[in-house]
Amino acid sequence: MKKVASALLSVYYKDGLEPIVRLLHEQGVTLYSTGGTQTFIEQLGIPVTPVENLTGYPSIFGGRVKTLHPAVFGGILYRRDLPEDVAQAQQHQIPAIDMVVVDLYPFEETVASGASADDIIEKIDIGGISLIRAGAKNFADTLIVSSRDQYEDVFNILTAKKGSTEIADRRRYAEEAFATTTHYDSTINRYFRGEIDINAVPPIMKAVPLRYGENPHQQATFYGDLDAMFDKLHGKELSFNNLVDVDACIQLIDEFSDDSAAFAIIKHTNACGVATATTPKEAYLTALACDPVSAFGGVVVTNRPVDLETAEELNKLFMEILIAPGFAPEAQALLQSKKNRILLRRKLVELPAKLVKTILNGVLAQDKDNRTETGADFKVVTQKAPTESEVRALEFALKVCKHTKSNTIVLAREGRLIASGVGQTSRVDALKQAIEKAHAFGFGLAGSVMASDAFFPFPDCVEIAKQAGITAVIQPGGSIRDKDSIDYCDQHGLAMVTTGVRHFKH
Repeated sequence: MKKVASALLSVYYKDGLEPIVRLLHEQGVTLYSTGGTQTFIEQLGIPVTPVENLTGYPSIFGGRVKTLHPAVFGGILYRRDLPEDVAQAQQHQIPAIDMVVVDLYPFEETVASGASADDIIEKIDIGGISLIRAGAKNFADTLIVSSRDQYEDVFNILTAKKGSTEIADRRRYAEEAFATTTHYDSTINRYFRGEIDINAVPPIMKAVPLRYGENPHQQATFYGDLDAMFDKLHGKELSFNNLVDVDACIQLIDEFSDDSAAFAIIKHTNACGVATATTPKEAYLTALACDPVSAFGGVVVTNRPVDLETAEELNKLFMEILIAPGFAPEAQALLQSKKNRILLRRKLVELPAKLVKTILNGVLAQDKDNRTETGADFKVVTQKAPTESEVRALEFALKVCKHTKSNTIVLAREGRLIASGVGQTSRVDALKQAIEKAHAFGFGLAGSVMASDAFFPFPDCVEIAKQAGITAVIQPGGSIRDKDSIDYCDQHGLAMVTTGVRHFKH
């Protein structure tokens, strides 16, 4: 245990700071501060010592140099259990600084605001990031608070432990501090590399250890802030595979942002049921009917709050996770009757614009596939055009197809998935798999539509589709043998549209 007897506070954002300042004052802690933070503390009527009194220098160069001085960094870094360090601190009259509360200039926000290059450069923090690194390095003696998001936790620690901290507390805060500096520096690096879109690459964020990885013998960690995206209302801890499926759910359900209620059921990142309807209950039951066998143990997501009527149906299914923008109180109570079922209430946050994947001895980064073609983008290439209902069914099928592992074929009607063939080494195999699954669950295919993630190199898929009763087809086009498939459709009364956009997913 280490008693906090002195603290340095120098922050850009003052919101949430007052309770910490008042608590430190009540606990008899000597406060040091700079600039605007010093003024903030003085306005609270609490005594504070200006850092200039330690350094003997005022803030200079427009505030670029305030805390960069041995009297400050020595007080943070000297080792209290090392006699030589203690002697030098006494010799040079350097007081100990047991706690550092500092945040960083808002570099990301400044870039995102479209500010000038000069303004952006001025928001590169020097003193703050140095203070964070110093406090984190000497976590044996110093508590480093590097984010306003930590204020509540710090307040609780200092209250419960009567102004002291344990080594485990200080080490945890040091870990989070280095995550902060890593993210900050990598963001600046991306700016200097010319990646103007500051959200182009996901930042390195706090590490959350998972029970294990994709398999029990693999270790795993999630880097990010799940609390910013979800309120976890009930259930066990999320696993590696859970998180992968949750991500697939979010990517798919975000395709359905219109006025209809939508439900999707995901298993191993692929949809085994998707539907839209006028009510959440109808959408769920329609999605479930697609493949109730695969739905067992799946992850379920909806774009509508869950009411009691829908919850009563959902509660009949064994599912790992249910994600929704909200839950009626009585619906939540019912769904919590299963001990391990995870309930996530989704919050709206901006997601990264890039997808990142480690590969070989490096990393691949690519733009997210944000294109989703609608009827206005379709090019009718056959003599027969799809009906209005078929166009809506093709739009629906394409949304699902885009989020299904290649090679894939998706069979659908307006507002509902019928079946899909996923992750096959040939598109013909994917189509045959989809037809077989549709028949297995009692679905006739007469009048249904077919979506393909890529072009047809041969007419075999449209031949099989015709025999199954499919009446309209959507595909990117672009094969040197497109005409073979188009001619077959013309000869047999099928409608085909092309989009010019491929949607591979590996």
